[in-house]
Amino acid sequence: MDTNDIAETTEETVENVNMFLQYAQDHLPDLIGFGIKIIIAVLFFLLGKLIIRMVRGIASKAFEKSNADQGVRQFTDSIIKFGSYTVLIILIITSFGVNLSSITTILAAAGVAVSLALQGVISNFAGGVLILTLRPFVVGDYIIEDNNKNEGTVKEIQLFHTKLTTVDNKTIVIPNGMLTNNSLTNVTAKDERQLDLRIDIAYESDLKLAKELLEKLLKDTPGVMNDHEMNVFVDSLGLNGVVLGIRAWTSMDEYWKIRWKLLEDIKLTFDENGIDIPYSQLTIHESGKE
Repeated sequence: MDTNDIAETTEETVENVNMFLQYAQDHLPDLIGFGIKIIIAVLFFLLGKLIIRMVRGIASKAFEKSNADQGVRQFTDSIIKFGSYTVLIILIITSFGVNLSSITTILAAAGVAVSLALQGVISNFAGGVLILTLRPFVVGDYIIEDNNKNEGTVKEIQLFHTKLTTVDNKTIVIPNGMLTNNSLTNVTAKDERQLDLRIDIAYESDLKLAKELLEKLLKDTPGVMNDHEMNVFVDSLGLNGVVLGIRAWTSMDEYWKIRWKLLEDIKLTFDENGIDIPYSQLTIHESGKE
């Protein structure tokens, strides 16, 4: 690079710096004003956030005093939260000089496109409203979503989704639209639950003895309601053995504990009495030639 190139580069750099300084000097009041607006907007947001938290707290205490359903509390809290923050953001935008009517016009023009893009979100919101209105379940119920077989105890009913907690303490998040558009089973709608089991025994085993053992186990198992109907029956003749059915009633809280204990006791009792539980197998018979 020769001396002329260095001089030209230096001259251009100095010129650009001077232009920047001149621009900053000419627009310094505007820059200061914009900076002040940003600071005010931040302070306004923090103040609004504090007010929203207070409003949510007041609403929560009011629901507690009125003994409102837990699902209604959670859903209403979600509406207050989302709605309040939306209003707060719009107020902050208008503080920067953006005309509110312009925002309304833009939102109205984009309404169709947004509604098409957010069909799932709208469906989930409508599903939340239907859940709280029709009350197919409430917080604390044990439900089974029949489509994907998700099941657990309802812990939260939010604006767009419902949270379930499984027996092994996992959290399942299901969109509200799925819960209202598909069938579900509310297991805890009643205080009692039917215990329905299927047990296979080998064709060679003593069928009458197996039924007697199962009937005795039902009567002797703590938690099984002896004053309710109990049945031991032949459900079907399967490929590998005779399928016995067991039906009895337990309390909702003890269902899983009794089910697990009964299955263990059946296996041990059958082993002690020579009742075989078959497994899938293939028997091949070969015909010999004379």
